[in-house]
Amino acid sequence: MKNKLNIIYAGTPQFAVPPLEILAKSNFLISCVLTQPDKRAGRGMKIIQSPVKEKALELSIPVLQPESLKDDLIYDEIKGMKADIFIVAAYGLIIPQRILDLFDYGTLNLHASLLPRWRGAAPIHRAIEAGDEELGVTIMKVVQKLDAGPMIKKASIVNDNLTTGVATEKLSILGAKLIKDVISDLKDGKVLSFEEQDESDVSYAEKINKLEAKLNFANNPKQLIQKINAFNPSPGLHYLFRGKLIKIWQAEIAKEDFHNHKYGYFSVQSKRLFLGVKGGAIEIKEIQIEGKSKMSAIEFIDGYQIDHQELLLNE
Repeated sequence: MKNKLNIIYAGTPQFAVPPLEILAKSNFLISCVLTQPDKRAGRGMKIIQSPVKEKALELSIPVLQPESLKDDLIYDEIKGMKADIFIVAAYGLIIPQRILDLFDYGTLNLHASLLPRWRGAAPIHRAIEAGDEELGVTIMKVVQKLDAGPMIKKASIVNDNLTTGVATEKLSILGAKLIKDVISDLKDGKVLSFEEQDESDVSYAEKINKLEAKLNFANNPKQLIQKINAFNPSPGLHYLFRGKLIKIWQAEIAKEDFHNHKYGYFSVQSKRLFLGVKGGAIEIKEIQIEGKSKMSAIEFIDGYQIDHQELLLNE
C-alpha cells in the first residue's frame, strides 16, 4: 500500500469544509480541490467564493472550478493527476461515469443523512422538518443513480430540537472524522465493507422552495416547531405582520393552556409571546421584522406595542 493516497476532493458549501481540513491536516495528499464556480450575490452583487475554495486556498491546495464535468478538457486534467481516490461532499455537480472510473479506490461520497433515508439535495432540512429523532451522515460509494451507492460507514446524533444550522455544523464535524477513518483504513490496506441500500426504505429530500417556508396555520404546534427549526438559518419560516415580512427563528410548543390562544393571533401573557395555530399554540422566543435585526419576544412585544391579542392573518 502507498504511504500516501493521492486524493481529489470535491465540495462547495461550509458542510464540506471540515472534511477537507481534517484530511489536509492528517497529512493525506490532496492534489486538487473541485468546487463550484464563484457566484455574484448580495445587494452589491459581489463575487463570492465557495467556503471550500476559501479553505483550499488557505491550505495552498490547487482549485478547479468547472461549470460541468462533462467536457474533455476537465476529464483530461483530472485523469492527468493520477489520483487514487475521489472524495465528494456536497459538491453539487453530476459526476460522469468516465470520471468515476478513473480511480483505483473509487469515488466516495459523504452524505448528510442516514441512508437510504433522505437521498437528495436537502437531507438535513427534511429530516428536521419530518421530526426524525436521529440525524446522521453516511459514507458511500458513488454510482450514477442519485445517492444510491453501497454504504461503508454511518454515524448519528440525537435530534434534540436542533436547527438546520446547528445540525449542519455538528454533522460536518462528525462526517469529517468518519471520512478520515475510512481513508486511514484504505491507507492501512484494510478492505472496505459495503452494504447495499434497501430500496424499500428510500425517501427523497427535495430542494427547499421558499414558498413552502410561508407559515401555515393549519400545521399543528409540533409540525410548526419542526418547520421553524428546519428553515433556520434559511429561508426562515415567515408571514406578514402589519404589512411587513416577519420570520420566526426560535419557538417551542406552548405548554400552558390559557384557553385564549386564538387561531391566527399573537397573544401576550406575562411578557411572553404566543401564536395560536391548529390545535394549540407556539411560544415564540426569537423573531425578526423585515429590515430589522433578530430580537427576543420581549423586545418584539415592547418595541411594537403588541397588545393582548393581535391578528396575524392580514395577507
